[in-house]
Amino acid sequence: MIAEPGWLPPEIDTGKANIARVYDYWLGGTSNFLADQDAARALLALEPNARRVARANRAFLGRAVRHLAGPAGIRQFLDIGSGIPTAGNVHEVAHQTAPGSRVVYADVDETVVAHSKLLLKDQPDATVIHADLRQPEKIRTDTTVRAMIDFRQPVALLLVAVLHFIADEEDPWQIVATLREALSPGSYLVVCHACRDSRPELATPTEQAYEGRVQAHVAIRPHEQIGRFFDGFEILDPGLVYLPLWRPDSAADIPQDPSKFWGLAGVGRLDARG
Repeated sequence: MIAEPGWLPPEIDTGKANIARVYDYWLGGTSNFLADQDAARALLALEPNARRVARANRAFLGRAVRHLAGPAGIRQFLDIGSGIPTAGNVHEVAHQTAPGSRVVYADVDETVVAHSKLLLKDQPDATVIHADLRQPEKIRTDTTVRAMIDFRQPVALLLVAVLHFIADEEDPWQIVATLREALSPGSYLVVCHACRDSRPELATPTEQAYEGRVQAHVAIRPHEQIGRFFDGFEILDPGLVYLPLWRPDSAADIPQDPSKFWGLAGVGRLDARG
């Protein structure tokens, strides 16, 4: 456990586990505390592959951003539910491929926002806002977002490992549709979402463990429901697939059983009919 850093907002209770900091622990980061580590280890006891899943999710994000900033020609990125900054952030990957790309991070967690502000203080082409995905209209009309993102031009909307924290009754599909309405043709949607199809016997216990340990609602959905987030988008090859199968850098990166990685990942393009 690290000492509480000076950038941490005083109202943050580090004695309660936080999903962003649990994820940071799995990734090998240092922005986590004893409560987060205890929760992370408890979840690892239930699903020993959780750390590998977190890393595979991060690797997918990097591959998707490299593709979008490269062959797809995207120069604007809106990453909602961005999480604790760690190596291979969206702006780092995008700037390596296309210097000058503009990136806006958005997260509901004050710890994430505070740490991101520290990381981005010398980055004129990247910024962060405190925002809740459950309020998509506020995000798309936010003055900071509008100053950085020109919605008349194609944008990459990144919703990576965040939609499964939105309950069905909060209608995550309508949330995505509201954000889609702000995008111009040629924009892209990037999604990773926990899927219950391969390991249904673990899905409900995992949901309960998150709610008990991290006080976060988790909805692990079937493939069909995850695919609905791409309504209006044309899904790129190879489709909506398990994390390691989305355009791996080499065949050696494909595990023997990709379904053990829980997350379904996909990238969709919004055409003029979207």
